[in-house]
Amino acid sequence: MSFEEMWAELLPVGRDAATGGYHRFAWTPPELECRAWFADEARRRGLDLEHDPNGNTVAWWYPEDGTRTGAVLTGSHLDSVPGGGAFDGPLGIVSAFAAVDLLRERGVRPARPIGIAAFAEEEGARFGVACLGSRLLAGAIDPARARGLTDADGHTFAEVVHNAGLDPHAIGPDEDLLGRIACYVELHVEQGRALEEPVGVASAIVPHGRWRFDFAGEGNHAGTTRLPDRRDPMLPFAHMVIAAREAAERNGTVATVGKVRVEPNGVNAIPSEVTAWLDARGPADDAVRRTVLEIDEAARVAARPHRVSVDLAEESYTEIVDFNLALRDRVRSALGGVPVLPTGAGHDAGVLSARLPAAMLFVRNPTGVSHAPEEFAEPSDRLAGVEALAAVLDDLARG
Repeated sequence: MSFEEMWAELLPVGRDAATGGYHRFAWTPPELECRAWFADEARRRGLDLEHDPNGNTVAWWYPEDGTRTGAVLTGSHLDSVPGGGAFDGPLGIVSAFAAVDLLRERGVRPARPIGIAAFAEEEGARFGVACLGSRLLAGAIDPARARGLTDADGHTFAEVVHNAGLDPHAIGPDEDLLGRIACYVELHVEQGRALEEPVGVASAIVPHGRWRFDFAGEGNHAGTTRLPDRRDPMLPFAHMVIAAREAAERNGTVATVGKVRVEPNGVNAIPSEVTAWLDARGPADDAVRRTVLEIDEAARVAARPHRVSVDLAEESYTEIVDFNLALRDRVRSALGGVPVLPTGAGHDAGVLSARLPAAMLFVRNPTGVSHAPEEFAEPSDRLAGVEALAAVLDDLARG
């Protein structure tokens, strides 16, 4: 099956017909349909499917001599952010299957296993922690904490994976799987407009994290409660949003408040609670940390006159990731020299880089838009990505 045929099969799954955005949250029907598609593609090629305890899946192309170690892993994820684009995640998986097809057509016989991975809950859109599947695999999150994570409907991660046929008490590092992987190379659509050529290589992932602010006041009637008597958490929350922009400008970072939950969320009711999530990223760890500290201080100052309490919790944080230099140079050499650029977006490759050599390929995005329906890659660039990934896998799997 060609790249375009595979792409056409995935394109309608989880797509909002009105907006064109995708809603493929982990272990929901659209994402499960994508998983079924992944399994079908693996079986069509005679690849062996492996399911780890954390909901990650790998399709293996083993050498003729049955070698199981020293593997070259590629892939990405199938889940999306709310209203996300078509390319973030699935491009890496479709390209991986297409690259394997290309190698087989050329008669390549790898000396090392080649695996195609579909990592679970990369976006963190359902349970709030990005790259949850790869974090669990790599031992970058406490399994007990992961089991207790809840989605918007109050379902815990433990409940959801149990209903999916997994044992929630078995989640966590898979040393056997990690020990069989020599390196990981992830292809991804570029999520800005920094790449001017069809394909590039990542140098680093900048520090980034997510924090939750809880503003607690007192719910009351919007019409009968005097202004001096109000404990309205919406007011310090509003100050916090403005403070985020100002702190980011001072520190050379970016800070975004993109998710808010209001209780009881009524037009004629003063809120009792406001919960807001902050995403902060920047070129250095101290700049990001300083940004969050300044936002927290501004929120607390704004809350005092309104007798509102403020709590801050760090939900995830990833320090700067400098990709393995030797692997990056080898990947770049296999491609004859391509641009090298950093990224402000997190990826499974960044998490796995703490446990094994990892690298990333980027495919040009002419819109510069990501996490939105306008995310795009030209058909010719998609095929250039497949060619590049095939060249890299061929080189690395030779030994």
